[in-house]
Amino acid sequence: MMKFNKILFAAGLAFLFVMASCNGDTVPKPKGQLRLDYPTAKYSPVPNVPSNCSFAFEVNESVKVKTKQDCSMEIEYPKMKATIYLNYKPVNGNIEQLLRDAQKLTYEHVVKADDIAEQPFLNPGSKVYGMFYQVGGNAATNAQFYVTDSTRHFLVGSVYFYAKPNYDSILPAAAYIKNDMRKIMETVRWK
Repeated sequence: MMKFNKILFAAGLAFLFVMASCNGDTVPKPKGQLRLDYPTAKYSPVPNVPSNCSFAFEVNESVKVKTKQDCSMEIEYPKMKATIYLNYKPVNGNIEQLLRDAQKLTYEHVVKADDIAEQPFLNPGSKVYGMFYQVGGNAATNAQFYVTDSTRHFLVGSVYFYAKPNYDSILPAAAYIKNDMRKIMETVRWK
């Protein structure tokens, strides 16, 4: 009998708890937004460019730059888990091939891309001409560019994230890095 009373008492407490918790109307949770704050970009000349490299540009001060002897560079964004890869090629009568290769690199992503927007870049004062590609969708890269003077220098860049492509998830970081890529294009100077 004592055991039955304990069970009855526990059941009564559970019933009171359920009744007490149902005293108001159910209200849906408000929609939440992911808040990602990135520092305001400050730019300065890219550090440690080997003397044999025929170009210079400005880079975001919050990145890490790895420079190689062949003048290729990796601009790392550790907090965003992304890297801009830059490759320099001298132009030796092969400008058409370099342009085809740069365009091919972009259009290889057409399988996963929703769209690819091309934005021409012209800076006649510095003899810098190029194209900026914005790749929409779940492609491996969402931004690429190339710049050239058409006679001696060719520089191509692309950004890659260290994660499975999910455009909606990386959109804030991708937008931030795209601005940095445009700044690189705008500040390229040939030596």
